[in-house]
Amino acid sequence: MIDAFLALLTLEPMIYLTVGVALGIVIGAIPGLTATMLIALTLPLTFHMSSVNAVTLLIGQYVGGISGGLIMAILLRMPGTPASIVTTFDGYPMSQKGLTERALALGIVASFFGGLVSWAFLAGMSPALARFALQFGPWEYFGLVMMALTMLAVLAQGTVLRGLLAAVLGMAFALPGIDASIGQQRLTFGYSELLGGFALLPVLIGAFAISQILRDASAGAEGPAKAPRPAGRLPYTLSDLRRFGPNMLRSSVIGTWIGLLPGIGGNIAALVSYSTARQLSAEPEKFGTGHDHGVVAGETANNASIGGALIPLITMGIPGSVTEAILIGALIIHNLQPGPLLFQNAPEVAYGIIAAYLVANILMVLMMWGAVRWIARVTEIPRAALFSTILVFCVVGSFAINNNWFDVYVMIAFGVIGLTLEWARIPLAPFVIGFVLSPIAERELRSAFMRSDGDIAEILERPWALAFLAVALLTLLAPSVTALFRGRRKGQTTGTAP
Repeated sequence: MIDAFLALLTLEPMIYLTVGVALGIVIGAIPGLTATMLIALTLPLTFHMSSVNAVTLLIGQYVGGISGGLIMAILLRMPGTPASIVTTFDGYPMSQKGLTERALALGIVASFFGGLVSWAFLAGMSPALARFALQFGPWEYFGLVMMALTMLAVLAQGTVLRGLLAAVLGMAFALPGIDASIGQQRLTFGYSELLGGFALLPVLIGAFAISQILRDASAGAEGPAKAPRPAGRLPYTLSDLRRFGPNMLRSSVIGTWIGLLPGIGGNIAALVSYSTARQLSAEPEKFGTGHDHGVVAGETANNASIGGALIPLITMGIPGSVTEAILIGALIIHNLQPGPLLFQNAPEVAYGIIAAYLVANILMVLMMWGAVRWIARVTEIPRAALFSTILVFCVVGSFAINNNWFDVYVMIAFGVIGLTLEWARIPLAPFVIGFVLSPIAERELRSAFMRSDGDIAEILERPWALAFLAVALLTLLAPSVTALFRGRRKGQTTGTAP
């Protein structure tokens, strides 16, 4: 491990790592362009690099891309990455209240803290955690997804019914395409473009970025209120670290654990962490209105999920997300086989990944901390010019997925859908998360039934799956039970009043 750090801190690897983090922050901050896209586009450029330099560059882009997503999420309610969706819940309201610097400072420090804690797990507990995750089967994954969906639907702004409706609508839009179990077309209506379903990126760009542009365009000449111009000073003290320490530590553990599970991702990690923080808070009603702890929980967890996702990648060769799958491709391109033998056959790469992840987080916090005054001033750009530029990036980002204009039309359509849902006061977050999680839930449920020959009683033998579903049920029933007790208490108070 020490040798890996010494090798990383030489000139050439540090240049690649610094460039990677900087590019990741910039790309992650632009709605429509993600760390996954950046890594995929950069991968061909690494062919002639050494394996250590190539992995170092890509890890830097990964960390910077996830962290950079908080910038536009806070300033303009446009998450640069899916992992930053939860940050919009409280980050944007804080910015509208004139607390832009505060929200950015909380997000940056939380991102660094989450990365630091997950690095400790990555460096010290990789084999043990990876072996434990192997115990999870389809029932566990299905239960986890149901728990995440239920939590978001119940805890979203508005009524529980509207939150559940939004989640169901999102799941419905995930149905078109090829049924993976039987290989038949489903809800394609004769359009070959729908054989692969709606691509995730155009849906996210449309629901958040395009709907925001349409909303501001319909606001008239004045447009929406601009975020206050930051003074360039980040209001963060040691007392804040003590105040948010328990939240950050808890969110780091949640993010690392969920990142460890293949196919889950930072957006679910942020969601579960946010929901947990709200449930344990003494002031849950403040969440969604610009609450400090909401920003801290989401940003800590989504960054911590990176370290968690790297654990199965380097110990078992199992990708935790699309980005990890690209990283595995990078290793294979350089004639390296990810997995347990990586530590024996190429220890400089295995430990180089661990070292690069820590140093990348340090570079990230230094870059974002020093550049926050310029980053935040993007809100001073005239809205017409800013949104025109963002619109160009959105179109380019959607088109670049499959080089197909159909994805651009999907982006526009979901922009209109997002605007309509918000007009009807149906929250966007459950809609988007339902769309993201529905394929995972369907795949795992079908796998579970195939393994058990259709016997649902097998779930009774899976304690973790039962625990996840129990939490989902309790979360769903909690508002009704709470309202019932409040009604009885109020009735008793009224009945005994003189």
